[in-house]
Amino acid sequence: MSYGRYRSLAYQPGQKTSYKISRSKIELYMQCPRCFWLDARLRIKRPSSPPFQINKAIDELLKKEFDGYRKKSKPHPIMIENHIDAVPMQHKELDKWRYNFTGVVYLHKATNFHVFGAVDDLWIDNEGQVIVVDYKATAKKKEVSIDADWQIVYKRQMEIYQWLLKQNGFTVNNIGYFVYANGRTDLDKFGDRVEFRTKLISYEGNSDWVDKALEDIKSCLEGDIPKVGIAIMGGICEHCSYARSRTELTLKALRQKNK
Repeated sequence: MSYGRYRSLAYQPGQKTSYKISRSKIELYMQCPRCFWLDARLRIKRPSSPPFQINKAIDELLKKEFDGYRKKSKPHPIMIENHIDAVPMQHKELDKWRYNFTGVVYLHKATNFHVFGAVDDLWIDNEGQVIVVDYKATAKKKEVSIDADWQIVYKRQMEIYQWLLKQNGFTVNNIGYFVYANGRTDLDKFGDRVEFRTKLISYEGNSDWVDKALEDIKSCLEGDIPKVGIAIMGGICEHCSYARSRTELTLKALRQKNK
């Protein structure tokens, strides 16, 4: 079966055809089952934020930069500086794996989910293990890290990519890397140019949670709409809470008007 770019249909309980679920939809479920259910079952999406075009530009430039070393089968300087014995991976499927609407694909038989996720880059070490690499960009005065609570999103992202590659038969190094570009704000002027400091951050992933999450997602899709605001990782979903409060305010105003 060919899986090209198309808008997924709403999930139908009991459906026999495979259901296409992206890495970002798995993340949505982890953040809030209710938001995920509304998206998958009724096609009601969360309000989207504006696209980060600067980040996208940096992403494309980093890919071109690493591709130059890929063609030469040589390590990028940042790999040498950090004593990583690896080179950018060459593979005939790499362009497909990088494309948002195809990505690395695996049909999860237990749920009949067509799971996919688009990687930024892959390296291969001297033992033949695949290393997952993700590009990030920001602009802040502090040193970049992946230690903030909200950056669990980055970590789960990498772990899903590692899981997908393992399901496709690759030997995957549990250590992945974030190539993190930080825009400098300490310069005297703009001058049509933004300078970045790029830092390599290692992360040891553990993708053991993914299979269980997919089974939970299947149960969610087959069931009734989840309760408002209960997030998988704890806390309250701000989207659900906002929607509920706005609905309650609107209904209250209507009742007052009709008195």
